Amino acid sequence: MSTPHVVVVMGVAGTGKTTIGPLLAARLGVPYAEGDDFHPQANIDKMTAGTPLTDEDRWPWLDAIGHWAHQRAGLGGVVSSSALKRSYRDRLRAAAPGVVFVHLTGDRALIQDRMSHRQGHFMPTALLDSQFATLQPLEADEAGVPVDVSGGPEEIADRAAAALRTLPEPPR
Repeated sequence: MSTPHVVVVMGVAGTGKTTIGPLLAARLGVPYAEGDDFHPQANIDKMTAGTPLTDEDRWPWLDAIGHWAHQRAGLGGVVSSSALKRSYRDRLRAAAPGVVFVHLTGDRALIQDRMSHRQGHFMPTALLDSQFATLQPLEADEAGVPVDVSGGPEEIADRAAAALRTLPEPPR
């Protein structure tokens, strides 16, 4: 890619956004930003307590991610964000019009298994059902690609990079 995309690695909790994001960024030669780092402490406290976030909770978080993505326009970058609803992705696109999405997808049982083995993360497995209930997959008019999360991290990142190459170059 001559002008790297600004990529949002999206999906429900446990799909590997935090693992795949940096690997994809390395393949693209661009910086990575961890979406969870954009959450205000109040959001982290709610999720740690097992309480799903409301849309009102998410707006400042999405705005912060959108601001980062806007600053990376024309330079490229990868950031993680669940971006589960179309309205969330629309908000990100409003801030950073050229952003594209890599939607990490997978079988619920596989994702739950992976979540049950990770340590030190504030998102409990109990919230996985609410994540799947909220998820609105990418629509045909959205710039992005679905990428299956079966296999190892390197294989998934390779699939994501290959899928991104099928997208048109971002506007300059």
